[in-house]
Amino acid sequence: MNIPFLDHWRKRHEPEPPPLVEAFDRDPDGVAELLAECALLRSRVERAGVALDDTPGSLQRLDQLPPRWRDDQEELPWFGNDAGLYLGTVIVRNVPGAHWRVWPNGGPVVVLESGREIPVVEYGLDWAMTGAPELSQAYAEAAEQ
Repeated sequence: MNIPFLDHWRKRHEPEPPPLVEAFDRDPDGVAELLAECALLRSRVERAGVALDDTPGSLQRLDQLPPRWRDDQEELPWFGNDAGLYLGTVIVRNVPGAHWRVWPNGGPVVVLESGREIPVVEYGLDWAMTGAPELSQAYAEAAEQ
């Protein structure tokens, strides 16, 4: 049954996708570069003498840092978010077949060749708050898949 006013009603009441989802659909490589920036993480660890070169070794160096970021409760979630995005960047750049996917709610995950989705932002937040899982361990598990 064709009821024209319903089409207009649906358009007004359907949720719009988050901007990151739309951007990812148009330019996945550009969004991957944006996710790799991790400006807060990079600036904080650079002060500690750690260079982030998007390699698995840099994850080990991050794991060894004293968790001074926990002293700033306002910055902690942002730092953890960046740590997760950095973990995802290292996986995507070093594990064959790994790529980014943006969930409809706007959250980025890394998808391995096997189809397994890794919630890297959640891992980064947990790591920043508690130290576990270690970022290098999360990478190693992803590389095994």
